[in-house]
Amino acid sequence: MKKVLVTAIALGAMFATSAMADTAKGQKLYLKACKSCHGNGVKGAALHSQAEWDKIFSNGAKQLIDVHVNSTKPEAAPSKAYFNGAFKGHMDDLHDFLHEYGNDSGNVPACG
Repeated sequence: MKKVLVTAIALGAMFATSAMADTAKGQKLYLKACKSCHGNGVKGAALHSQAEWDKIFSNGAKQLIDVHVNSTKPEAAPSKAYFNGAFKGHMDDLHDFLHEYGNDSGNVPACG
């Protein structure tokens, strides 16, 4: 009975971990899609606190999408295509990265 319980817990933890967002993947996505306008990962993640990042990414990140899609700044043009397309598939990983390194987290991302 004890072995069954331990196995069940281990399997549950394994599946829960694989379903979670990936901070490292989020950092790579940030550097590729966001760095040109918002600076390196240290600067970009520190734009907001962890709670602020949670709020920004709530409701399907509608606020974040709207800011980028509706921007009239010429330099925002590439982000319009990204936020109308690939962003939704990257959203959880980007949120995980930005939240992990928010300005009140005490964490600093390595290399970027």
